[in-house]
Amino acid sequence: MFPPKAHHPVSQREAFIQELWLDYVHTHPDIASLRLWPTDTPPAYFSLLTLNHGAYGISYLTPALTRLGYEPVGHYAMADKGLLVSVLAPENGGSWLILAELQTGTLCKAPRDALIALMQQAPTAESETHSLFHQGRPWPMPTWRLYQTLNETHPLAAWLSVMGPRLHHTGFDCQQLEVPLPTLDQQLRDAGLIGGDSLQHGVFPVSNLLDHRFYLTTAQKTVFAEGDEHRICLGGLALVQKHVGDGYEQVAELLLPHHTRCEMA
Repeated sequence: MFPPKAHHPVSQREAFIQELWLDYVHTHPDIASLRLWPTDTPPAYFSLLTLNHGAYGISYLTPALTRLGYEPVGHYAMADKGLLVSVLAPENGGSWLILAELQTGTLCKAPRDALIALMQQAPTAESETHSLFHQGRPWPMPTWRLYQTLNETHPLAAWLSVMGPRLHHTGFDCQQLEVPLPTLDQQLRDAGLIGGDSLQHGVFPVSNLLDHRFYLTTAQKTVFAEGDEHRICLGGLALVQKHVGDGYEQVAELLLPHHTRCEMA
């Protein structure tokens, strides 16, 4: 499955995308095994999840992603989700980036302090930004109790505690795949993926200009601190389809509700 083998020197951006994809399919083997569309078809977008803490924040990451060939084209604030989201377009075509930043200040004090204390145990040496999203969780694994507490407070905080800043899911454009969404929806369900239009599992709300389905990947056995083992869902896959009559915009440009668009300093 994507990406195809390169027949030319690989650019930094291509290397970044390849590493993102390899980490993603390693984490989600059920995605790697899908054969419902040509295996070299790139996603329309990558949905990355991070949080507003030091070097993990959007303000720190965006300049580095710009150097890789991405241009910020829109910013969105979702107070009810505790998220700021930046949409980044690639130079010369390719998969877009949707960079969602969890605002830790929206969490209740006790779980927020526990999450920050966990993050502060990460080594002080910082990796290159372009490797941040596929190098694994930079801090120790949380305990099962802390994970449960964070999950009750905000599921994305719990996800970040286990995964670190990471690729949460990929989105595929049904028009590009040349297969209607209802057909692919049934095929993914037949393959065992649990799908629906849940906004919670899909990280952010989606514009009504698109039909959208999000599919949880198979729950993975995860070993928490202190040795507890539990199966949890670590991300997913999205299908999107523009409504008939829409223009030539990329689906990533239409993905987020217009009323959430904002300006960032």
